[in-house]
Amino acid sequence: MGEVQGVPESIVRALGECGSATVYEAQGARGALDSGIKPIHPSMRIAGPALTVDIRPADNLMLHYALLKAKPGDVLVVDAKGFLEAGAWGDVLTEQAMKIGIAGLVINGAVRDASTITDMGFPVFCRGLSIKGTSKNQPGKLNVPVCIGDVQIHPGNIIVGDRDGVVVVPQHLADKTLSDSLAREEKEADFKARIKIGATTVELLGLSDILNQFNLA
Repeated sequence: MGEVQGVPESIVRALGECGSATVYEAQGARGALDSGIKPIHPSMRIAGPALTVDIRPADNLMLHYALLKAKPGDVLVVDAKGFLEAGAWGDVLTEQAMKIGIAGLVINGAVRDASTITDMGFPVFCRGLSIKGTSKNQPGKLNVPVCIGDVQIHPGNIIVGDRDGVVVVPQHLADKTLSDSLAREEKEADFKARIKIGATTVELLGLSDILNQFNLA
């Protein structure tokens, strides 16, 4: 594959290996989707460029259209307006997405067929589950900026998700964010090693002064 929408695949993969919390902290505590967006199974992980889809609540016509345009490695990022009373995605769409090679789905809304999708091994991050179906009558938009919570997601932004949640990395910051993420991992590994030989988190984080301010020394 080589590159995904301008970001080398190696960088995308490495960001995914760092994990969502590390990437979030490494880019200055920015880009985290709200905690309501979670994987349908805790083992699911995701990393790839966003193919954004703006759909109407309870209508998934644009998801069928999006699968005609999606490329291997894409992450479908769908704004269903947080609507939870219809499962806009299910096992049939999953089958087609896996045939294409899509990396996963993040949807501000609900899905259904969660157990089957989990067994299929397709990463899905959503706000909830609903057995109710959708119509296929309403237009939407593809490859436009979408908002999930207070985070705006542009087409091609790198999406990193795991059990902790989902974080968005702007394309132009992907390389720096990876470098900062790796540095953060190295620092935390050093902290853990020093704790094993007797250091405390208060020492390592320089918290003595603020504890003294509150008479907590």
